[in-house]
Amino acid sequence: MRTPYLAGNWKMHKTVSESVEFAQELVRTLSSSRSKLMVAPAFLSLPAVAAVLQGSKILLGAQNMAPEVEGAHTGEVSVRMLTDVGVNVVILGHSERRHSYLESDELVNRKVRLALEYGLEVILCVGETIEEREQGRVEEVVGAQLREGLDQVDARQLDRLTIAYEPVWAIGTGKTATPEDADAVHAYVRTVIGAMYSPDAAQRLSIQYGGSVKPTNVKELMAMENIDGALVGGASLAIESFAPIALFDA
Repeated sequence: MRTPYLAGNWKMHKTVSESVEFAQELVRTLSSSRSKLMVAPAFLSLPAVAAVLQGSKILLGAQNMAPEVEGAHTGEVSVRMLTDVGVNVVILGHSERRHSYLESDELVNRKVRLALEYGLEVILCVGETIEEREQGRVEEVVGAQLREGLDQVDARQLDRLTIAYEPVWAIGTGKTATPEDADAVHAYVRTVIGAMYSPDAAQRLSIQYGGSVKPTNVKELMAMENIDGALVGGASLAIESFAPIALFDA
């Protein structure tokens, strides 16, 4: 039985003080959740939020990281900096990084391998654009992102890996893939992982859905056989919307 995994990606929202206040509210409100929980504040807020989350069941996530350990990389944040402030999880390959900042599968793979090497958990994001879906290329695109993103990742590292399927056309648009459509892609992800590693590894793998997840659709999505959680964007920014998602099974 896979444990539900609900994660909040705050993106470029909330100052340090706002992040601390919100994290305190989440710790108080979500203590009864039976799911695995994570929040990913902006980089500047990570140390302060880490202090708030200490001793709670909520993991601390980062929204991205550099593909190098250190060096002359102006504006980047390294894996050692993240682990030093208490980060547990890093989100990699998010569609906004792929499409707005032109991150390639090869670059995402370098980050994935480095994060795993340093003991972080990884949420690897995959997903198609509306044009790719309309062209019937969903499996082609998602399969390539998985195979290239996990190149040289050892089977023994999969227990620290989560896949997030996030159709690009559903992120921040209010549009959501139907539960059946989302589950079909999740099932395909398991097929790819089964071929790359083993059927048992595929069954153990946690696969989140990301794309306008809301309190009104989370239970329907989570009822699907292959959907194990959610990577939540906009709805993770307020207690009124994120708490019902994190407590969907309470």
